[in-house]
Amino acid sequence: MSVIVIEFITLDGIVSDPDGSAGTPLGGWAFRHGREAVAGDKFRLGRTLDDGVLLLGRATWQLFSRLWPGRDDPFAVRMNAVPKLVASRMLTDADVDTAAWANSRVLTDDVVDAVKSEPRDVVITGSLSLVHQLMAEDLIDEYRLLTFPTVLGTGGRLFPAAGPHAELECLSAEQVGAAVLTRHRKAAR
Repeated sequence: MSVIVIEFITLDGIVSDPDGSAGTPLGGWAFRHGREAVAGDKFRLGRTLDDGVLLLGRATWQLFSRLWPGRDDPFAVRMNAVPKLVASRMLTDADVDTAAWANSRVLTDDVVDAVKSEPRDVVITGSLSLVHQLMAEDLIDEYRLLTFPTVLGTGGRLFPAAGPHAELECLSAEQVGAAVLTRHRKAAR
């Protein structure tokens, strides 16, 4: 089992509001490069989505549950089929059962305990507070970052200034349209 974080990110490490849905003044920065810059399996997840599970925070799940169910391209089929764990104190299973996004359930356990006991690969997208929580517990095995040539100067950072130290090794770097996809994993100790 691996915990994989996937994020759209700016050159200065900002991950908040890449699509503009949060309404921040500089939001939508990833989508300014065109839909093709963000569409499809840009993070090269492939079979990981077939065999793994998505872990999402409430806000990310609510956004995605409005966007993904109406899509039917090959990547959307995988996103809609993958089991989804929703970390939320506000939502209940009744809330996600009535939503259009299939295979979603609210985590009733502590998120750290749930991740530690999950036998499948866990993919986290968006959900910055969850990512930071798992970083603090040293549970993240890999980062797949689609870095856009944008500098915002403000917003939520993937790696906060007071965050934990981590040694990573680069697995790959590949230009993907206007962005660069990098894969980093924990360095061997």
